[in-house]
Amino acid sequence: MQQLLARPGDAAALADPARPVFASMITGRSLGEGILPAGLGLDAAMFEALWRRYFPGPPLPLVAGRPEDIPELDDIEHLLLNCRSGRRESELWLARIVAWGCAGRDHLWQDLGLANRKELSLLMTTGFHPLAALNTGDMKWKKFIYRQYCERDGIYVCPAPSCGECI
Repeated sequence: MQQLLARPGDAAALADPARPVFASMITGRSLGEGILPAGLGLDAAMFEALWRRYFPGPPLPLVAGRPEDIPELDDIEHLLLNCRSGRRESELWLARIVAWGCAGRDHLWQDLGLANRKELSLLMTTGFHPLAALNTGDMKWKKFIYRQYCERDGIYVCPAPSCGECI
């Protein structure tokens, strides 16, 4: 991770508090951690833009994870997009990445390939502050995101951490 953070980036990327989180996810994917696809769930153009702006230089070989196929993927992404902090383009990428992270069975920070829950909390508070501010009970992030998703759509709020448990 430190090798990635030592790379130059454009001014906006260097100032983005999510840069260390991206570095951690990319490092995790290079080690086979988490369930994200090799491009973190981003399409090729988006991942290339992230790489070029945040960590220019030779790419790390990333291992493709095995996310589950969840029908609510786009809905979760839209929930996150509606709760963006509204400051950076990286929030658009993070919404897609976090939605893909919800397609795993472990804690969200683990499914994202992050080193710990603290990194996920940084991601959530910087990228999705309006949503993160609602998590006053320090609920696990994946369960919290699903609870918000269900409540937004008027769905019965169940104790399961993902919709795959209810179907």
